[in-house]
Amino acid sequence: MAPRESSARHLPVPRLPAFARTHAGRARLRDPDSALAYVRSAVLNGCRSVLRRRATVFRRPVPYEPPVWSAESAALLGEERREVLVALQGLPQRQREALTLRYYFDLTDQEVAAAMGVSGSTARSTIARGLSALARALGEDA
Repeated sequence: MAPRESSARHLPVPRLPAFARTHAGRARLRDPDSALAYVRSAVLNGCRSVLRRRATVFRRPVPYEPPVWSAESAALLGEERREVLVALQGLPQRQREALTLRYYFDLTDQEVAAAMGVSGSTARSTIARGLSALARALGEDA
């Protein structure tokens, strides 16, 4: 019944309502000898219902609320991105590919090397040269 044995002690056990309902409706039972089995299944179903209700809390996604930025900061950020994209377009294709794989797709150096079909040291040096060229194009210290 419990997902983990350690959580069994935290199970909700709606015993009293199940017993009370069975006692109140004992005249409606077709077979009074099966009252114990009925109580067992009532308790089990009650536990399942409570666990189901508890689980729905985890299934509800937390609504995403983007950070509140000023219009000015959003405009500056957009302008910086445009500058980086323009500078990136000015790089040789191989360096542009290496930087895109490494920093846009978050691949490791070895994964970049495998994607480009080169050795790991070639991928690392291409990324380093691309970063230097990008910094020069943006007017930053390399």
